[in-house]
Amino acid sequence: MNIVLLSGGSGKRLWPLSNQIRSKQFLKLLKNNAGEAESMVQRVFRQIQEAEIIADTVIATGSAQLDSIRGQLGNSVNVVMEPERRDTFPAIALAAAYLVLEKKIAEDEVVLVLPVDPYADLEYFKILPRMEKTVKEGRCNIALMGIRPTYPSEKYGYIIPKKSPAEGACRPVERFQEKPTEALAKSLIEDGALWNGGVFACKLGYILEILKKYISFNEYKDIESQYSKLPKISFDYEVVEKEKAISMVEYSGVWLDLGTWNTLTEVMDSEAIGKVVFDNTCENTHVINELDIPITVMGAKNMVVAASPDGILVADKHQSSYLKPYVDGINQRPMFEERRWGEYKVLDYVVYSDGMSSLTKHLQIKAGKSISYQKHSIRDEIWTIVDGTGDLLIDDHVRNVRRGDVAYITKGQKHAIRATSDLRFIEVQIGEELVESDIEHFEWDWGGY
Repeated sequence: MNIVLLSGGSGKRLWPLSNQIRSKQFLKLLKNNAGEAESMVQRVFRQIQEAEIIADTVIATGSAQLDSIRGQLGNSVNVVMEPERRDTFPAIALAAAYLVLEKKIAEDEVVLVLPVDPYADLEYFKILPRMEKTVKEGRCNIALMGIRPTYPSEKYGYIIPKKSPAEGACRPVERFQEKPTEALAKSLIEDGALWNGGVFACKLGYILEILKKYISFNEYKDIESQYSKLPKISFDYEVVEKEKAISMVEYSGVWLDLGTWNTLTEVMDSEAIGKVVFDNTCENTHVINELDIPITVMGAKNMVVAASPDGILVADKHQSSYLKPYVDGINQRPMFEERRWGEYKVLDYVVYSDGMSSLTKHLQIKAGKSISYQKHSIRDEIWTIVDGTGDLLIDDHVRNVRRGDVAYITKGQKHAIRATSDLRFIEVQIGEELVESDIEHFEWDWGGY
């Protein structure tokens, strides 16, 4: 089996914990079987294994999420990076081409495409082989997963199956309905409609033939170089809704879209994460605190409070689902990022009267990990080691560092650091312009050190 997981999203609906770098699927607010914190993407990968599905799995994403994926899933997972964001049809087509042209998977093999963040039972994943079989047997060109609705939602698209007798568990599809009114949704459900959960199966060659309508290619790099020519359109609009030979396999278990605070808090094991104090009059209130200062909550009912370096949210749970337009105008740089080597938090940013600026970060590097060898053109940096040990590299010279050591790195100097034990340090950037794009990477082999 071949699986493509779509990882995108701007993270606005779970602000302030999520942002364009750390989208909702990377928030570690759930618990695994051992009671340890895990993210939505980690949960999905665990469930695929627990469902005993043997598959070549690829994550289709943008470059901004690569470090979060590597940090949470490791380096073994295959990642296809979009050269630029162009909606789900180009992303899926790129991933299908990767499987065929790079992984050498036959074009008549079936690929299953699903979101990277569904909250569902194991049965959800056990249905995937049934969808694969439906396509392999030639009963349709596309097989969809229809999810049994639990209420008349206005947020989801609907699949309306045909009234004709179905063959086994697979039913032919008559049409689709995008995000109806509540009244129409109720009528559709009474008539047998199911939610469209964005899960489908088809043959790899089927996708490549559609891709050839827009570009010519022989190798995978040909598609990457012409990616900007592909239309910005969803796979549903470009492919699914134009296909006549389409069927649906039903899933009737637990399925939630954890895209808003009111739905996410429904499945959280704890009402408080971080430094939180409740009084005994609070009811149905969740507080998630990523700051180092405490939050005290009194008399709150049906509320969610979320605090991170990016901001603070205080909202009624129902109203929190309408958050997105209120944070669309917040365009500040992310103040917290998870990287493959660890994570960093912005502590302070100041612009001075003479035009100079300073940016202060707290960085944590996991033992055995390192920051890439790099230099900056328009800023200086001061690193102060506050915990742990490591190897500091400046202009090809390596020295050991530990708590209390300070390094002064001027613009133009190449530098990197490797943690020999879990390492924490404070970085102060000083310059007229402090931007993440001010970086040039170099190769360095730590093997001899």
